Amino acid sequence: MAPSDDGGHVVMLPFMAHGHLVPFLALARRIRWQSRFAVTIASTPVNIRRLHSAAVADPTLTAINFAELAFHASDHSLSSGEESTENMPLTQMAALCHASLSLRVPLESLVADITGREGGRPPVCIISDIFFGWAVDVAKAFGTKNYTFTTCGAYGTSAYVSMWLHLPHRATTESGRFRVPGFPERCLFDKSHLVAMIREADGDDTWSRFLRPQFELALNSSGWLCNTSEEFEPLGVAALRNLVKLPVWTIGPLLPDAIVRNDDSSGSSSSIPEHSPGKRLGITPERCVEFLDAHPPGSVVYVCFGSQNTITESNMKELAAGLEASERPFIWVMRPPLGFDMEGEMRDEWLPPGFEEQVARVEKKRGLLVRDWAPQLEILQHGSTGAFLSHCGWNSTMESLSQGVPIIGWPISGEQAYNAKMMAEEMGVCIELARGEAGEVSQEEVRRAIEAVVGGKGKELRERAMEVREKIRRAVREGEGSSVKVMDEFLRNLVMS
Repeated sequence: MAPSDDGGHVVMLPFMAHGHLVPFLALARRIRWQSRFAVTIASTPVNIRRLHSAAVADPTLTAINFAELAFHASDHSLSSGEESTENMPLTQMAALCHASLSLRVPLESLVADITGREGGRPPVCIISDIFFGWAVDVAKAFGTKNYTFTTCGAYGTSAYVSMWLHLPHRATTESGRFRVPGFPERCLFDKSHLVAMIREADGDDTWSRFLRPQFELALNSSGWLCNTSEEFEPLGVAALRNLVKLPVWTIGPLLPDAIVRNDDSSGSSSSIPEHSPGKRLGITPERCVEFLDAHPPGSVVYVCFGSQNTITESNMKELAAGLEASERPFIWVMRPPLGFDMEGEMRDEWLPPGFEEQVARVEKKRGLLVRDWAPQLEILQHGSTGAFLSHCGWNSTMESLSQGVPIIGWPISGEQAYNAKMMAEEMGVCIELARGEAGEVSQEEVRRAIEAVVGGKGKELRERAMEVREKIRRAVREGEGSSVKVMDEFLRNLVMS
């Protein structure tokens, strides 16, 4: 582990999920670019191997250190190697969350080791995931500071944290609508925005016993970092500050520089670095570009539900039929439906009869079906991509809007429904198709949603998405962007501390 250039060391502790590892890696890179602090990302062995493989392939990440924290899955009713939420059912995710508390002792050993290497000086700070509030106590024990990093946006984070801390839906009237502490009165939420784990929570359930103490501890940190910008989410940032009553640095969106700075909206780019550590592409970027090049600007629908989400078999058939009925070209990243092994092979019976054969006809060039993982950044950056049918995870949301691509929302888990609500109501860049992994949808609803975004009626939606794109790009513009300046402010705060 390399010593710091100026005596300062930053330790980073991401949650064990793909959607958290990616922004933590991007934040580590940004800190190294804008400061002389040494940076060490600490996680379980499987996740560190994934991060390290991404660093080996990307020269901008070579200056980042990686440290393995001992983790014994079998001690927590988990199988060997189960160290990430990816492809996990909800019951196992809960076990993994509770098991993550065991990382405290190995983190203390790591911080003690760094302190010894730095001549008795502890790290400048520990930047920990919002789900690891216990890191506040580790930092205090070593006489250093802790900062909480939420890899999501401000609106989604505020809603998610406030929901778990206050359970406001339990006092809901028959209308099903309710207020959430931290938000203005006009921002009413609905029970349909809630996934089952929060809808059924009573404060003493498995999820409440993990999440509520972690969020309460995180409210005692020295401040929060949020993966968004002030101009992008003004209401969400105000809600987050109102909720946590701590300094909030909006240092996002944390995206690869190549995709944010590339102003060629009509073609493709081969300069965008791989941004998905540990992922195996199911198709080459060149094949995707070849397909996209064959279609007019803004005509292709990209469909992907993220790294750990899927839909029911019946919905998969309706989605396929709706894509076919829309008569729009599409790229669909496919996974087995709910209740089946997400890493398993796709079966013909999960799709309408003859669907794959129809899609594969070269003369039509109607669809491209992708297994495992797609080069999402390259697809969204291409000028032929006109809409993203998405689960509304924050990384995907930022990648889409940074390219001016509007979203057809199908939120499934976590804070995704809050993201979709914000994009629809506050930004006007998204229409919702369905909510939840089991929410029923028809092929006609799919067809209408696609037409509403890609067709002539979607002109205003697309224009607003392009306006949001410019806000994002202004925020991260080198030397003058608001998020760059906020990052400088945060780093100056570390130096002074």
